[in-house]
Order: sequence, then C-alpha cells, then structure tokens
Amino acid sequence: MLGTAFDWPRTLVARGAADLRAEHLRHRPQQARSGALHCFLLDCSASMRNDGNLARAKGLLLALMQEAYQRRDHVALLCFAGNVAELRLSPRRASAWNDDWIAPIGAGGGTPLALGVERAEQLLVRSEARQRWLWLLTDGRTSESPARPEATDVACVVDFEAARIPLHRARQLAERWQARYLVADQAA
Repeated sequence: MLGTAFDWPRTLVARGAADLRAEHLRHRPQQARSGALHCFLLDCSASMRNDGNLARAKGLLLALMQEAYQRRDHVALLCFAGNVAELRLSPRRASAWNDDWIAPIGAGGGTPLALGVERAEQLLVRSEARQRWLWLLTDGRTSESPARPEATDVACVVDFEAARIPLHRARQLAERWQARYLVADQAA
C-alpha cells in the first residue's frame, strides 16, 4: 500500500507472541482530505434570465456558500455566458457571504457549457489534496454535452429549467456524469 503508514500498536497486537508476518501488518486509516473544494459553475446565459432563474440560482448559490463557510470548506465560482467562462472567485476558504458581491452578476448571450466545464476542470485538478465538488447550476438550454471533469470527486447538477416545453438536458447531463441531480425548487 503505497503512501500509507503502518499502525504499529495494532500490528504488534495482531502479531502477539508469534514472529512478525505479512498478515499481522495493520495500516493506519488514510487521513481525510483537508476539507473540500466546492467549485460552483453558474450558467449566466440569456435563458437563465427568464422566469427569474438567475435570481433563484444566486439565492441557492449564497445558501450553498454559507454551508461551505460553516464547514470551513473552500469555494470557487465560475460564471459562463456568451463565449466566456469567467473566474469570479478564485479557490479560497469560504467566508461569510452577503448579497453585495453576487448581485452584480448579470446574464446574457449563449451557453458555453463546454468552456465552463473545461475551466472548472483546470481549477479542480490543482486541488487534489481536497475532496473536489463540482456544482453546475443551469437550465440546460444548450446543445453542448461535455464529459464530466475527471478531477471531480462529487458532481451535482442543479436544474433551473422552467420552460413550457422542457428539454430535460440538465437531467440527461447528470445521468451521463453519474452526478447528483437536483431540481432547483427542491434544492433550496
């Protein structure tokens, strides 16, 4: 077991008075990773403006960041819209949040989901000492279907779709990613 240490007291108890053999060796449990990194990927496309979806997503984002603060986890925020994915909050320890920093986030343009996921992968890959969560908050109104980032330990897709004729793309993406799937109204 590369990278693990022997638990000598437990090993010696298992050995008893016999000569030390391989079956006596006991390993220390692996240390838990130092907290978690919650990387939030927020869809800021024009379709998220509809029916107040972006406002609801911001509210949920604040609640999730507050939970991360209470657990002393780390957070990062990427917003994607038009043809850009912008890092709005570099990975850092979560702090007490208020509405002032999130209110200016606007919406408009298309949904460059693949670009957002690519940027999230770049962030997550640098944080392998932590458990890495990827939270995708989207209405799924895109034809892009990127692969799940390999550096993700836990993925959650929060679906904000509120269209008359639902496409269910966020649910389909969650299934492909083997991610937790949450409907926005039930996630809050």
